[in-house]
Amino acid sequence: MRQVRLTVLAAVVLASVGVATTPAGATATVPVTRVWVEPAAGLGFLDAAITQARTSIDMSMYELSDAVVEGDLVAAAHRHVRVRVLLDAAYAGAYANAGAAARLRAGGVRVAWAPAGQIFHAKYVVIDGTRAYIGTGNLTSRWYSSTRDLWVEITARPRVAAIEAVFGRDITGHPGQPASTGGLVWSPGSTSSLVGLIDSAHHSLLIENEEMRSYTIEDALTAAARRGVAVTVVMTASAEWASALGELARAGVHVHTISPRGLYIHAKVICADCAGPRGTAFVGSENFSYSSLTYNRELGVITTSPAVVEAVERAVSADAHR
Repeated sequence: MRQVRLTVLAAVVLASVGVATTPAGATATVPVTRVWVEPAAGLGFLDAAITQARTSIDMSMYELSDAVVEGDLVAAAHRHVRVRVLLDAAYAGAYANAGAAARLRAGGVRVAWAPAGQIFHAKYVVIDGTRAYIGTGNLTSRWYSSTRDLWVEITARPRVAAIEAVFGRDITGHPGQPASTGGLVWSPGSTSSLVGLIDSAHHSLLIENEEMRSYTIEDALTAAARRGVAVTVVMTASAEWASALGELARAGVHVHTISPRGLYIHAKVICADCAGPRGTAFVGSENFSYSSLTYNRELGVITTSPAVVEAVERAVSADAHR
């Protein structure tokens, strides 16, 4: 799968921060410096970031099974970079992450298990306390070539510091309920931020998600369609969501499903009133499920950065026509 990563330099999109404005009623936004759309971009940007780290690497990951990333982390620890990795342990998490945990510990990396009673579904990496990479996808290399995911980079110091503060509490076993402020969207408790973004749309909504089992999100999408917003939802076809998607379609939502044998929609994105560089986008780990929005540890961003808006709009629009 590593050949996918070699295309990253051509696929990176640089953001021109501050061109677009935040719609009335939407949450505050965070400037994003770069965005990557998978599977085309590859994960070379993350390899490079870890390799170039000078002082610290903090990673929170739901699933980790990537020999290159694991090797990068071990190599960083060997050159005296402080490397801390927090892995999900809930349900099958301890089994799925056991191999990576053992290999990292053997290489001198500090590995901690998240509390077994709470799903830690967030996917982010903070480098040197100055830049954070936040994604919709896990670091499991077997799925890189067949999965739609997105990653963003932020360098705004207050937001990076806020992420580090939450990580510091989580890795010491004292997770709390961080506030979704400054464009960062945290779970537990992310429902209001996402509904606020959906409610802010005047003309259009583009949606991709892996799950559709939140009545609150479904009601917000239905209300948007009924007030005349053009709502497009793209998901992988599954009997689990068929009933919910049928209800949305009857309410006027344009629902598109993709065969599981094609590109798997793992992205969790919302784009409100996106047209060219203008609009407001969400990119994060939150699925549209009650547990993801209410109980899990999740992290996403709401942004008006044009590069993200354009990337999300292009990806969802292309997937809707597969």
